[in-house]
Amino acid sequence: MVRPVRTVSTRDVGARKISPARSSRHVLHHRCILKTFEELALITPIKKALHEEQYVTPTPIQAQTIPAALSGRDILGSAQTGTGKTAAFALPILNRLGKRSKKSMPHFPQVLILAPTRELAIQIGDSLETYGRHLRLRHTLIYGGVNQFRQVRALKKGVHIVVATPGRLLDLMNQGHLELSRLEVFVLDEADRMLDMGFLPDLKRIIRELPEERQSMFFSATFPGKILQLSEELLNDPISVRLAPAQPTVEAIEQQLFHVTSGQKKSLLAKMLRDPNVGQAVVFTKTKRGATNLANFLQKANISADEIHGNKTQNARQRTLDGFRGGKFQVLVATDVAARGIDVDGITHVFNLDLPIEPEAYVHRIGRTGRAGETGIAVSFCGPEERGLLRAIERQIGQKIPLAAGQEEPQRSRRDDESEPRGERRERRGGNSGGPRNQRPGRKPRPQRRDESGAPKSQEKRNAPAKSESRDAKPSHGKFKARRRPKNGAGRRPSRAAAPA
Repeated sequence: MVRPVRTVSTRDVGARKISPARSSRHVLHHRCILKTFEELALITPIKKALHEEQYVTPTPIQAQTIPAALSGRDILGSAQTGTGKTAAFALPILNRLGKRSKKSMPHFPQVLILAPTRELAIQIGDSLETYGRHLRLRHTLIYGGVNQFRQVRALKKGVHIVVATPGRLLDLMNQGHLELSRLEVFVLDEADRMLDMGFLPDLKRIIRELPEERQSMFFSATFPGKILQLSEELLNDPISVRLAPAQPTVEAIEQQLFHVTSGQKKSLLAKMLRDPNVGQAVVFTKTKRGATNLANFLQKANISADEIHGNKTQNARQRTLDGFRGGKFQVLVATDVAARGIDVDGITHVFNLDLPIEPEAYVHRIGRTGRAGETGIAVSFCGPEERGLLRAIERQIGQKIPLAAGQEEPQRSRRDDESEPRGERRERRGGNSGGPRNQRPGRKPRPQRRDESGAPKSQEKRNAPAKSESRDAKPSHGKFKARRRPKNGAGRRPSRAAAPA
């Protein structure tokens, strides 16, 4: 049964008065009704932690989501990266558990938070530890790439909150270390990234194990059709808060584009990184090998850099992120897998050495800078073979990326079409490339061949009488016909015994 997604007016959130929705996709953009965290109905230990962190004014997603989540409502929240989605679900969860001070049970967590990457799971765990430092609540992180011994030991001891990635969570569930039958709150963070990374089948298997009575919260930067369909089936009369624009753009980020060859990218990048105005920077590459090679190149050019990608162990990746946060090196080279797990304040520049294959990844890449209302600069290098990817990105964000000073627009070539994703190329040409040749857009109909009477030859073949199926009809032997054997031994080669002396 598909449950409707309703929207509420912000002035009625506290009173839980639901306004009628026109459709399941109808969403209202609300005004913030909360000006400070002191107005929230949070328990004293959480308010004390927020005061210590100097949190005064909630972000729009927090102001419109937290009151409804505190009252137990299901949430469907969408906002741009870096707008405080983690606190929007972490604070209501800690407030709910801190009110009761219920003892944790072995193997039976009360809250499950799913994240697509290990880096994002660690980030959520750090936020829970920060906001709940004055509460007697225990949480654990479950993700792959490390030994499961400590994770299993924490589950046996009992935890209130589990922050997990889908793969390792399913492994521990299959081994009997984890049960979800007593779960009270389920949170899905970065749902669109789950879909991009192919976690949808694992996600559905996990959801089948959830109890019927629960509070569910979905948060993401964007909501593709499959995720929206899944949310409509699972969420019970949710409050929908949509702050992200239909065409995702980051207005606080200054974007620049350089048209260069592949051989010129590294030298140009090194030159720009030496600029005194460039502080800490993140450089994105297409492959893991490319990230390692680029980090070595920058180190040889006396630029402090390190790389992070899927081939490195979890402990090594965490050490690299901690070193980058601590300012031990200037440049972090990363792949798209780590794009959403990098949450570091003070990143001034993002460089796209290679354009992403998926247009949606461009928004998440440049979202590493310009966070929390700050400004940033995103620089993209586009080679001749990447111009098709560039057009797909510009269609995704709804605008053209401005050329850097001194750059000129290159002329379009056939090579550009070859680099463009097939689906994007088909859409730009205005139709599907399948179907008969004469029905394809932009194609002239092929003239039909006709005989002397003017009738089409194909018609003549269809009107021809069918061949007889009598026994006298000779079977067809295909291209090669069997050779007939001569009668009465005529034409046979004489045997050796009958050969004349």
